[in-house]
Amino acid sequence: MAFEDYKTKDAVVLVYTGEGKGKTSASVGLLARSLGNGWKAAYIQFIKHWEVGEHRFINQIQPVFKSKLLFYKGGKGFYNAGDLSAKDVSEKEHKQAARKTYDKAYQAATSGKFDIVICDEINNAVHHKLITKADLKKLIKDRSPKTSLCLTGRNFPKEFLPMVDIATNMTKIKHHFDEKFLANKGIDF
Repeated sequence: MAFEDYKTKDAVVLVYTGEGKGKTSASVGLLARSLGNGWKAAYIQFIKHWEVGEHRFINQIQPVFKSKLLFYKGGKGFYNAGDLSAKDVSEKEHKQAARKTYDKAYQAATSGKFDIVICDEINNAVHHKLITKADLKKLIKDRSPKTSLCLTGRNFPKEFLPMVDIATNMTKIKHHFDEKFLANKGIDF
């Protein structure tokens, strides 16, 4: 097939999922690529409430991109993750935070104001039933036809794969966390 035989889409749905490292890193790279092309972008983060490298980076570039970059940090931390769980936060508080974050993402994705909306860790929120699969499906279906949507996190529902254009499964081959080493600042967060 010749290059001129290929078609283009105005907007796509991308998924970064799997047990391997790199989902959030890929989404931050996508954010950089979209802003570098003059797009208006929304980066909506579920789960991570503590200050991590991507938060500091986005906050530092915010003054450069002004209204072209919306950043919203939602969530109350890891839910149901053993020793890493946010133990001082109730299930109800986790669900309320996830709902508020979802509402921000839905508004951004359906408004037509953004070229891309990145929902980091939304798949985890769905997997842990902080928001529903029906919510995720509604977000995908109702997004503006001119808005690309990126969904990250483990456990993307396989039955939704026909609804997306690009899906990448990050496969873990080895991670030092399995040998009881903590995450490394600048590498893992």
